[in-house]
Amino acid sequence: MDKADHELDTSGLSCPLPVLKLKQSLRHMAAGEVLHVIATDRGTVHDFAAFSKQTGHELIESREREEKFHYWFRKRSE
Repeated sequence: MDKADHELDTSGLSCPLPVLKLKQSLRHMAAGEVLHVIATDRGTVHDFAAFSKQTGHELIESREREEKFHYWFRKRSE
């Protein structure tokens, strides 16, 4: 997936900051919008999957490209 309504770059940040920034960004989005998150912390692979399960925000896709992790989340309906 390459299309997103918003983008968040957490490159250089370590746990728990990427998850906190993700949560903050989703709070300001409308239901159904897509957020593309870029991260360099390998721990986000597990953390973001757990976040999705706990909150109901859909993790649409995740992939690693050029030493960065890319995630696409769809904000859940309120």
